[in-house]
Amino acid sequence: MEKFIRCLPKVELHLHIEGALEPELMFELAERNGISTPYSSVEEARSAYQFHNLQSFLDIYYQGANVLITERDFFDLTWAYLLRCKADNVMHTEIFFDPQTHTDRGIAFDTAINGIYHALRQGEKELGITSQLIMCFLRHLSEEAAFETLEMAKPHLNRLVGVGLDSSEVGHPPEKFQRVFAEARALGLKTVAHAGEEGPPSNIRDAINLLHVSRIDHGVKSSEDPELVKELAISRMPLTVCPLSNIKLRVFDKMADHNILNLLAQGLCVTVNSDDPAFFGGYMTDNFIALNNALSPSPQQLAQFTRNAIEASFVSEERKKEMMQNLDDFWDKHGIH
Repeated sequence: MEKFIRCLPKVELHLHIEGALEPELMFELAERNGISTPYSSVEEARSAYQFHNLQSFLDIYYQGANVLITERDFFDLTWAYLLRCKADNVMHTEIFFDPQTHTDRGIAFDTAINGIYHALRQGEKELGITSQLIMCFLRHLSEEAAFETLEMAKPHLNRLVGVGLDSSEVGHPPEKFQRVFAEARALGLKTVAHAGEEGPPSNIRDAINLLHVSRIDHGVKSSEDPELVKELAISRMPLTVCPLSNIKLRVFDKMADHNILNLLAQGLCVTVNSDDPAFFGGYMTDNFIALNNALSPSPQQLAQFTRNAIEASFVSEERKKEMMQNLDDFWDKHGIH
């Protein structure tokens, strides 16, 4: 099964590029830019990547981002992630970036997006990995700050497929950003939002009804509302679930408690993703293996996660068909029937 998982074609729809900053690269960039870090070694930094909730993770996440200064830094970060994608047989990735994390410390919006975008284009050319870029608003900041960020994004609309909503869910409900999401949609951008990770199922409903999202990021708390689960199954609203993240941030105590297979069995369009892999213990293959070890999904279920992700991706029908064909070819060759 592990060999099957390693070779399985994958699609990632929930990845924060700042959360792919491995301690080794953090130290390299800190040295390059003459920035001191609170850690004396890579090992010390890695051991500090321990959290008891979302906020304690966010504190160290934002601190790590301080080493990202130049366009080259953002390029190197994104390229390192794409090499991981190649190793994990990821055909397509749709990544988030948090411009406010950078603009609030004096880094130009253009610096961040240029570095990320150029790496993504090179990844398509050299590695054959297609990609889309989604700009997230930090929900613990104000609506006004989100509007300012959307204004900065306007010269780059051709590089963005959509906007998202991340950071601390509790205390920052979807309705806070209803107006800015409406403006983003008017600009032709798709919308997604983190909901139902730490927050209640009502946040999922509100993200759908008020923000008109095309996908729900996380969404695992939907199981607390059976009526909502039925609605999500009927609508095929995708949930971009992040198993290792959910354990690391104590959404579930252990992987054996995770509800992803249960949601899949009820007909939901659930997908597997790595979220912030440098901090949460693994990239795409690691997440699939962790699920396999704890929940023993069938090969059909594992392949269904990729089918769902292809269906939920923001790419052309032609690219979807191409990826589905890759998966079918893999199944014909390696499928355990």
